[in-house]
Amino acid sequence: MTHGYTAGTGTNPDPESTPAYGIPQQRQQEPELAPEPKKAKGGGRDRYLDLLRSIALVRVVVYHLFGWAWLSVLFPSMGVMFALAGSLMARSLNRPALGVIRGRLRRLLPPLWAFSALVLVMMFGMGWNPLKDPDMGGTWWGAAKVFDYIVPFGAPPYPEHLGSESGLLESTWADQAAGPLWYLRAYLWFVIASPLLLWAFRRVPWATLLAPLALTAVVGTGLVTIPGETGNAVSDFAVYGGCWVLGFAHHEGVLKKVPRYLAVSGATLIMGFGLWWASGHLGPDGWDLNDIPLAQATWSFGIVVILLQYAPSWQTLPGRLAKWDKLVTLSNNRAVTIYLWHNLLIMATVPIIDQLYNVPFMESDAATSFLDKADTFLMFLLIWPLIALAILAFGWIEDIAAKRGPRLWPDGRSKGSNGSNGSNGGSRRRG
Repeated sequence: MTHGYTAGTGTNPDPESTPAYGIPQQRQQEPELAPEPKKAKGGGRDRYLDLLRSIALVRVVVYHLFGWAWLSVLFPSMGVMFALAGSLMARSLNRPALGVIRGRLRRLLPPLWAFSALVLVMMFGMGWNPLKDPDMGGTWWGAAKVFDYIVPFGAPPYPEHLGSESGLLESTWADQAAGPLWYLRAYLWFVIASPLLLWAFRRVPWATLLAPLALTAVVGTGLVTIPGETGNAVSDFAVYGGCWVLGFAHHEGVLKKVPRYLAVSGATLIMGFGLWWASGHLGPDGWDLNDIPLAQATWSFGIVVILLQYAPSWQTLPGRLAKWDKLVTLSNNRAVTIYLWHNLLIMATVPIIDQLYNVPFMESDAATSFLDKADTFLMFLLIWPLIALAILAFGWIEDIAAKRGPRLWPDGRSKGSNGSNGSNGGSRRRG
């Protein structure tokens, strides 16, 4: 007996990434892609930022697995991740901009190439021909978009349906596997634009900070419609641009200059507006902010202001959080790997769980009914060992890309509990 999952909704559904198991598409949540982390006072990594990144990653996986709309309100992972990336980018731009951009690309692209190689081999092996795909115009120009699997300037192409419903993977697997790549495209363009954005921020900080929210009010509400992939890219830039620039403000110390009561009060008002706007523009998944650009932008902006305004500077995780130190270190060192592969791995849990129906003592009606009801929970249990396998199989590529010696399981054990040798990582359902 086969149980499938709901397909994603296309190339550019919303602000997280393509959903893997009956989850609406959104772009989101995905972590900063591998620059060195901000240092805590006294040297070492800032473990508070590491903890936020780890929470964002877990939230993305859980969201794409269960599709709970309320998670987009509880913790706007993508906004948080773009803010952390912006802070780290501002720190790096103390060096020549061209070298910084080149370094970011070097860290980003090799892990993408490994993922793209497998996905393209699977798609071509199952009969997809971009030259004959009507969605790509059947032209060489359309087929050239496959290049986006190598350098994600745009959204990479894929067939909406490939294979059969009775196959190991549901026919929309390519759509869902490619879903997280929206984040890499957005991250790439933010990196390229950062020298200019930081220049503007240092001269007119508040205008630069609030401009993305104003742009979202124009392009994210239907007031002005930009068609196609260009519209998707502009919408992403607008929705998460405020969070990226908030990262600049955090690094430059601008947020700390604003009285805390004033920053929190202003953030609360902006968040309140976001929820008010969402209440009148609910999408097919209700309160999923990934379907409501202006609500996503304002709610994420407000949450990020509060998280960064109260940001401690931890060299080690305090109190009970210390027991999570190794997992936080591991997830930060392998954030790109986890983000790239998690949707495909969620889909891979389905044929594995299907094998339970063939176990002799599970063939009764009661056992079958139990499996039908518990399949998503079983997927939740299975996804983490599959992610661990992906870390072992592909994670070392992040080390090579960062010009480090390859490590299979970099959880900080060999370098001390603060994980000082690590780097950071960086969903369309989005996260």
